[in-house]
Amino acid sequence: MSLARGAIKRLAFPAAAAMLLIVVRAGAQDQSVAASAEMGANLPAQPIAPNDLLAISVYGAPELTRTVRVGAEGAIRLPMLKRKIDAAGLMPGVLEERIAKALEQEEILVDPAVTVTIAQYHSRPISVAGAVKHPLTFQVSRPITVLEALARAEGVTEEAGAEILITRPSEAIGETPLVERVPVKALIDTGDSPWNLILNGGEELRVPPVGRVFVVGNVKRPGAFRIDDPFGMTVLKALAMAEGLTPYSTNQAYIYHHLDGTSQEVAVDLRKIMDRKAPDVPLGSSDIFYIPDNRTRRATMNAIEKAIGFATATASGALILGVHP
Repeated sequence: MSLARGAIKRLAFPAAAAMLLIVVRAGAQDQSVAASAEMGANLPAQPIAPNDLLAISVYGAPELTRTVRVGAEGAIRLPMLKRKIDAAGLMPGVLEERIAKALEQEEILVDPAVTVTIAQYHSRPISVAGAVKHPLTFQVSRPITVLEALARAEGVTEEAGAEILITRPSEAIGETPLVERVPVKALIDTGDSPWNLILNGGEELRVPPVGRVFVVGNVKRPGAFRIDDPFGMTVLKALAMAEGLTPYSTNQAYIYHHLDGTSQEVAVDLRKIMDRKAPDVPLGSSDIFYIPDNRTRRATMNAIEKAIGFATATASGALILGVHP
């Protein structure tokens, strides 16, 4: 009689009673592990971490069907296997393949059917940082939403930017973590919306502070202006916030970008932009927008103002030179 799929190769039972006994034991053990797996059935599929509790079911092999705690080094050990199996960082489906392959390589099972479920997560922290009132890291035992995580951090501050960055753990070691962007205004205004994402544990939420553009030089109201517009900041928007140019401004201005500790100067032609002969120029967070002083125009204006003031002060309203009695 040929061996059934998943049967142990080295076991041979001459008596039908012995075969029946093993089948009964296997069924009972499978039901026990199935109950353990069902307890964690609502747990989302996550990369396995050290100290997680796994429910491993091997069809027809009660000796191997059991719950196993992942070691601190990230590996598990199964009876009859000579070597440990690395589990940390793997999804349950990948670990199933590794266990099946190990059982075949050590000639313990033929074509084994292995199922791995997460019975218990040992550590699933979520961290909330940035422009929130109470940055923190907390553990979760069930899925929660982004709004619930922000509520635990007592909400965002007035310095919060336009979006929340959510970094999810990668599904395998070496893969780049997934970063999702959630607009703050859309999330808070609509409440239970598609932006209120589900967090399963292991995520990092960061609320970057709002960006600012610094406008200095010959404008009526220099200062640092928030970039609240979802479409970003531009030269014309910055001039509007600064209430426009003074009479002594030049036609050419400069933008200073700060990247990697260095400053880059970019010249812009204000006159062409304002005359709609050149496109508006975008400004990034922490950029400095500088409008220099037109010294020649200022000197000319000062001279004209002094001449007008002196002429007004004379009785005749005209400049009189060399008056003798």
